[in-house]
Amino acid sequence: MTEYRAHFDASVSFVNGGGLTAEGFRLDVPSESIGEAEVAELFVRHLGLALVGAVELNDLRIVAEPHRGSRGVIEPPMGSEPASRRVVDLSHPIRAGLVTYPGLPAPVITPHLTREDSRERYAPGTEFAMDMITMIGNTGTYLDSPYHRYADGGDLASLDLSTLVGLRAEVFHLEDAAERGIPASVFFDRDLAGTAVLLHTGWDTRFGTPAYATGAPYLTEAGAQHLADAGVTLVGIDSLNIDDTESGGSRPAHSILLAHGIHVVEHLTRLGDLPARGARFTAAPPAVEGFGTFPVRAFAEV
Repeated sequence: MTEYRAHFDASVSFVNGGGLTAEGFRLDVPSESIGEAEVAELFVRHLGLALVGAVELNDLRIVAEPHRGSRGVIEPPMGSEPASRRVVDLSHPIRAGLVTYPGLPAPVITPHLTREDSRERYAPGTEFAMDMITMIGNTGTYLDSPYHRYADGGDLASLDLSTLVGLRAEVFHLEDAAERGIPASVFFDRDLAGTAVLLHTGWDTRFGTPAYATGAPYLTEAGAQHLADAGVTLVGIDSLNIDDTESGGSRPAHSILLAHGIHVVEHLTRLGDLPARGARFTAAPPAVEGFGTFPVRAFAEV
């Protein structure tokens, strides 16, 4: 279903005096046929404004764009679109030689039992392939457990499946952000307790190329602290790292989130296919004892 956003400038006056202006504002709208008065009402709802006297919009345009999660949007009535369930794969495939994080070893896949050799062990017409893979846990799309950062933190085997499966996803579409660092203020308009916060930066389009390694978006320390205080369950990003790898060895986002038992999933992809709200997110690694990081098959149900 095509989604639409309104682009406009706005001037607001209040019944008890004062006012505010907005330039180049963008707002989710339910359809391309919405009128100016309806956009003005949604604008007031989205900002949570009280005692509004008048709203004047200028240069209003309705543009086909994915929703970003504006509050107060009136969705199309039930039955206007056929109900369906869609599963979106959010993981990069793993293959021999894949470079996920520059400087870390790529996976090596070798046969343990070839199909040809297996024919000597089984009945005629029956054959199997058994292969071995040698790889670092930080391969493809992977999840960090607290043990990744802290010696006394929980390992992969200790993770509660209820914190990995079917989480309410809150997606923040930030691919047009002006700064690399994602600030705490981005999260102020949503109730995030118990959710999977997914940061869509668009950096995944560079995955597997040299351009992926530098200039990547990241979550700021203040942003990580806000999410920890909000009680989120998981934070995922489609970028090189949830921390700024170009500012030295400090890793505040990892340190804060994993200290609070919040799972971290890095190198996601296709987050742009998800709505800002309404999806369910799953990313479950195998239960490996004494191990902190491992690839996941991350996906969302829409």
